[in-house]
Amino acid sequence: MSIGQKHRLFITGGTGCIGSVTIHHLLKDEGVEKIVVAARSNEKDLLELWLGPELDKRIEFIKLDISDFDRIPKVLQDVNPTHIIHLGAYQSPDCSKHHIRGMEINTGGTMALFDAAENLPNLQRFVFASSAAVYGMRAMYPQNIIKEDVVLAPPNHYGIWKLAGEHLARLFYDNTAVPTICLRLNTTYGKGREKGKTSAPTNALKAIALGSVAAEIVPFEMPYQGRENYHFVEDVGAQFAACALQSFKGFGAFNIKGKTIGIQEFLNLATQEASKLGIEKYAKLSIGAEVDNNLFVSDLDHSKIDTTFQDLPLTDISEGIRITLMEFMALAKEGKLTYSKESS
Repeated sequence: MSIGQKHRLFITGGTGCIGSVTIHHLLKDEGVEKIVVAARSNEKDLLELWLGPELDKRIEFIKLDISDFDRIPKVLQDVNPTHIIHLGAYQSPDCSKHHIRGMEINTGGTMALFDAAENLPNLQRFVFASSAAVYGMRAMYPQNIIKEDVVLAPPNHYGIWKLAGEHLARLFYDNTAVPTICLRLNTTYGKGREKGKTSAPTNALKAIALGSVAAEIVPFEMPYQGRENYHFVEDVGAQFAACALQSFKGFGAFNIKGKTIGIQEFLNLATQEASKLGIEKYAKLSIGAEVDNNLFVSDLDHSKIDTTFQDLPLTDISEGIRITLMEFMALAKEGKLTYSKESS
């Protein structure tokens, strides 16, 4: 990705699912000298899931609540990063339950981070994790494929805060000319993605894997219906890493690469891949009766990110499902994956 340059990265939310897999990919770049992980909790389970128990010595940890506005400038000055990846956020269900706290973290914390970053002498890139929740309901758009420049009308508080973050990102670029990127994610599935509103596809695969290892059928019902824009977790991490380190100038908001299919089709593919692995009997998947449609928009166009950056992966959904099932089965056999009704 980079030649002859040494990078110091500051990552908020780096102990979460997307943060961990992004770090996994960043560490493949020889130019990465240090990665400072800032998170409310220094739990390392997900990082160890991707990196193993012996974490790379280039990783350092800082315990930081992103809503601790007064502390952020000092932390950033001490780290003096060349790159910032801002992933730390309240997830969608939390924002719906706790509006003010969600605003403090997702908007206030983001604003504090951008404000402090304006004073960094060596900053070369800022990457902000946005969301497809910035779009309106699918019925708003007559287009078959939705580009980034359509009218935005977030359907929930989480989307409102993410859209505010994009505006703050644009303002930061206007004030500093530091290349700034907003990445809009939709439904990420795969190893480690077992929390959040769109974690249901991953937990469906988890139910199959756990059932096969325990020799016990674990039924799973999807809590919503309709269509989803799916991203394999490995691809998401690779794209965040690429957007942080590859050459880029200016400001841009991009849809992460993915593919939209019906939710029932995803479940059918899960059953097919389970059959290939000889565990089809444990794939008891369904869509709940009278459940709501998926809240977030689908059919997103990812041609913009694909033509701006190089060699971004897009794993076939069947292949992503197969890989996830095999990884979950291995974890379950090691006793590192457990089942609870809350997680599924």
